[in-house]
Amino acid sequence: MVPGPSILNPRRAPAASLAAVARAAWAAWAVCAAVFALPAVAATSAVVSTPQVRAELVAHAPEGVAPGKPLRLGLQIDHQRHWHTYWKNPGDSGLPTTLAFTLPAGFVAGDIRWPAPVRLPIGPLMNFGYEGTLLLPVPVQVPAGFSGDSLTVKLRADWLVCKDVCIPEGGDFTLQVPARAATAGHAAAFAAADAATPVPAAGAEARAELKDGALQVRISGLPAAWHGLALQFFPETAGVLNNAAPIAGRWDAGVWSAALAIDPQRSAGPAVLPAVLTAAGKASGLEVGVQVTSAWPPLAQAAPAPLPSLGNATVSSDATAAPAAPTATLGLAMAMLLALAGGVLLNLMPCVFPVLSLKVVGFARHAEDRRKVLAAGLAYTVGVVVSFVALAALLLALRAGGEQIGWGFQLQSPAVVATLAVLFTLIGLNLAGVFEFGSVLPSSVAAARARHPLVDSALTGVLAVAVASPCTAPFMAASLGLALTLPAHEALAIFAALGLGMALPYLAASAWPRLAQALPRPGPWMASFKALMAFPMFATVVWLTWVLGHQTSIDGAAALLGLLVAVAFGAWALGSPTLGRGARRGFAAAAMVLLAAALMWAVPSWRQDAVAATPGAAAAGTPGAGGKEGREAWQPWSAERVAQAQAEGRPVFVDFTAAWCVTCQFNKRATLNHADVLSAFERKRVVLLRADWTRRDATIAAELARLQRSGVPVYALYSPGSAGPRLLSEILTVGELTAALAQLPG
Repeated sequence: MVPGPSILNPRRAPAASLAAVARAAWAAWAVCAAVFALPAVAATSAVVSTPQVRAELVAHAPEGVAPGKPLRLGLQIDHQRHWHTYWKNPGDSGLPTTLAFTLPAGFVAGDIRWPAPVRLPIGPLMNFGYEGTLLLPVPVQVPAGFSGDSLTVKLRADWLVCKDVCIPEGGDFTLQVPARAATAGHAAAFAAADAATPVPAAGAEARAELKDGALQVRISGLPAAWHGLALQFFPETAGVLNNAAPIAGRWDAGVWSAALAIDPQRSAGPAVLPAVLTAAGKASGLEVGVQVTSAWPPLAQAAPAPLPSLGNATVSSDATAAPAAPTATLGLAMAMLLALAGGVLLNLMPCVFPVLSLKVVGFARHAEDRRKVLAAGLAYTVGVVVSFVALAALLLALRAGGEQIGWGFQLQSPAVVATLAVLFTLIGLNLAGVFEFGSVLPSSVAAARARHPLVDSALTGVLAVAVASPCTAPFMAASLGLALTLPAHEALAIFAALGLGMALPYLAASAWPRLAQALPRPGPWMASFKALMAFPMFATVVWLTWVLGHQTSIDGAAALLGLLVAVAFGAWALGSPTLGRGARRGFAAAAMVLLAAALMWAVPSWRQDAVAATPGAAAAGTPGAGGKEGREAWQPWSAERVAQAQAEGRPVFVDFTAAWCVTCQFNKRATLNHADVLSAFERKRVVLLRADWTRRDATIAAELARLQRSGVPVYALYSPGSAGPRLLSEILTVGELTAALAQLPG
C-alpha cells in the first residue's frame, strides 16, 4: 500500500483493499483444498474396511507385467448382508462406483467391465446394483519397453453403499505388483467376474418405437438357448425408462418383444439405447443396442407411464397438482427476465447484507468523484456477472460428469465454509482497524494495487456471489430449474442475467448523477462507519461456524473457532501498525506455530466428522435440519415415506433445506414454527418431512431435479392421492402456507 494521508486517518494509510485480503485468504484456501483432497477413508494398503463393506485393490497378471502380456486390476467389494452398491446406471437413485487409477507413465487403464446387475426394489423405486461379493475389473495396457521389477498401482475409489440409509464411502489404495513373477492369487475372482460380464449378442437386431406412452421393443437373433426365458431389461442410459414398471415380455417365433414404460420425468431421448438383457439361470447377460426408429417427443411432453398401485390405494393422476415443467411454460427470454428480477431481489436476502456494507463504504469514499463511482460500479458488475457465469459453468460441468449437485453446492463442502469464515474474519478485523496489509505487502504489490483500484470493486462482486449463491430469491427457482435443462450457452445466459440483476441496483446508483449527489460527503464520520461495518462480517462468521457445525460436529465448530483465533493473532502480528520490527517478527513466528497447531487440530476433526456424517443424520437430530418443532415431529425425507403417507390417505409437507441456506432458516423460524401453521399441520394430520441438503446427498439432488428446481429452499405439499406436489414460494409466509393447508381435504 502506498504511504500517504487518508480521509479516515490523515496520519495513516487507508485500510487494506479487498484484493489484498483475498490474496491472503487464497493461501488459506489452497491449504484447506489440498487437505480436503485427501480420501474420506484413509488407506495405507490395498484394503479399506468399513462397517458396510470390505474393499480391496487386486491384480491379475498370470504371466507377469510385461508388454503384450495380460494385466488386469480390479476393486473387489464384499458387502455386508443387505447392503449394496450400484451399477453404471444406478436406476432411480444411487451413484455408480468410480475408479481413478494412478499408474507410471505409459500405462493405460481401460474402462470398468461391469458385471450384469440385479434389480433392487426400494419401495416404489427400482435401483440396479450388486450385493454379496463384487469384482469390478479394469484392463491395463503395458507400454513397450517396460522392464521394471515391480509396478506401483494407486487407486482412488468412491462408492455409495445403501441399505436403509445410504453412506458415501471411498478410499485410497496402494498395491505393489511384481513384474517378473506371476500374480494370480485372485484368478478365481477374475474368472467369476468374466463369467458375469455381459457379452455382445452377436447377430441380434433390436428395434423400438414409441407407441401408447411406452417404448415398444422387438429383439430378434438372440441365442437359441435364451428363447422362451423371462428376460430382464437394464438400460445403460439413465432417465429414459420407468425402471419400477413391470416388464411384460413375450416370445413369438424367436422374437422377444416388450412394452417398456417411459419415465414420466424423462431426461434423455437417445437414438440408440444400449442395454443389458439377463435371464434366470444365465451367469452373464447379453449386450444389445436398441435402435429407436421413431422420434422422441419433447422432454416436457413425454407420455407418463401408468401410476403404480400403493397397497389398497391407487395414486390418481392430478395434473393440477404436479409440478409444472419450466420447459413447457417458460421460454428463454422469459427465463432470463425472471432471473434478472430474481437477481435484483437477491440483494434483499440476509446472506448478502455483509457484502453490501462494503459497497456502502466504497460509495461513500468516492461520493465526490462521479467517474470513480461509475468505474467502481462497472467493475463490481463485471465481478458479479463473471462469477455467476463461472460458478454456473462449474455446476454444469460437474452435472454433465454425473455429479448430483445443485445451486449453492460449494457450501456443502466444509473446506469452502471454513475458507469463507477465514476470509470474513480477515475483512472484519481489517475494517475494525486491528491490522493493515500495507505493513506486510511487498512494495511492488502495493504499487500494483494503487495502479488498479478497480480490482477491489471486482473482487467485492466475486465475494458477493460467493455468499449470495446459496440463497434463492423469488422468481429464481423456475428460471434456474429451466437453465439446468437447456444447452450450455443458453443456461449460461440465464445465469448471466441473474448476475446482472444482482449488480443492477449498484450499477444504476453509480450511473445516476442525482443519486450520486445524494450520497453523504466523505469526512471523519467514515472512520466510525468503517469500524461499524466490521460487525456484519463477524455475524457472517458466526453463521458460517454454525453451518460447519451442522456439517461436522460441535468439535468441528470448535476447531474452526480455534483456527480463526490463530488467524486473527497472525493478522495482528503481521499487520499491526503499532508493533516494531523486532516485536512483529517474534509475534509472527509465534503466530505461524499457533496457526500450524490449529490446522493440525481442525482439519483431521473435519475430515473424521465428514466420514462419519451420513445423509439424513442431520435431519434427524440437528436443530437446523430436523428435530422436533411444536407438536409434530419432523422426520427425515425419503420418497418411500411420501408414498407410504399418501397410501394411508395423509397429506405430506416436505421442507427441502440446508444449514447454509439463510432463507431456509428464516422461513423455519418465522413461518414453519408459527403457532397458526403448527395448528394447521396438526388439524390436517400432515406428515412433516425434512430433506436436509447441508451435505451433498445424491437422492435429494435427484428429487430437486425431478421437481424442476436446482437449489433450496423448496416447499412441497402433497395432497392425498395427488400425482405430484404443489410447490410453494421460496419466501414462505404464514398466510400462504395456511391457505394451502386449508385446501386439503378433511
